[in-house]
Amino acid sequence: MATFVLVHGAGDVGWYWHLVEAELRARGHEAVSPDLPCDDDSAGLVEYADTVVEAVGDRTDLVLVAQSFGGFTAPLVCGRAAVRLLVLVAPMIPAPGEPPGDYWANTRYGQEERESHDGTVAVFYQDVPAELAEEAMRRSRAQSEARMGEPSPLRAWPDVPTRVLICRDDRLFPAGYLRRVARERLGVTPDEIDGGHTPALSRPRELADRLEAYAAEQGLHGAPRASASP
Repeated sequence: MATFVLVHGAGDVGWYWHLVEAELRARGHEAVSPDLPCDDDSAGLVEYADTVVEAVGDRTDLVLVAQSFGGFTAPLVCGRAAVRLLVLVAPMIPAPGEPPGDYWANTRYGQEERESHDGTVAVFYQDVPAELAEEAMRRSRAQSEARMGEPSPLRAWPDVPTRVLICRDDRLFPAGYLRRVARERLGVTPDEIDGGHTPALSRPRELADRLEAYAAEQGLHGAPRASASP
């Protein structure tokens, strides 16, 4: 059995993962999805990582999954918890020592050709059911930028198997952009699924399928379900 540790992106909450959590638990896994202190001006990447490590506790056989800006937090957790696999979904992929605020210029984001879309729904939730998108926006929090200029404490990419999963219809991080960044920063070719930037809401079963398959490759299988009494 794996424990999936699910790290949300900027200005979000652990609720983002609730549909994927339900899928993974139904398959015999455990899931943990903490709320990061993203609206706290006194909190930076170290405090974000502290929050994840505290939520993990003494659990082992961890599959650490990070969405979007969660990619800055997840590598910092790997050296502090029993992480067997790191999965980055529609991610930011930090370089060692990189301040989050410098990411856009360093990855040449502004040079990418991409369609223009106005509004939160159009950029983040274009393929999410309307009621679910509305609830996601109600639950979202302001993302503090107070410490975005601080260098990341990451010194080197962790020695943990890493998979990158991108979304072909992502309007925030276009597929071509993420393919290039994954190649340049990690030397990997990412896997791909259909959908926009928030697949945990738009395609939770498909995302859970991918995560479970990745875990199985590491020898982590769901706990067998109890047999029904005759």
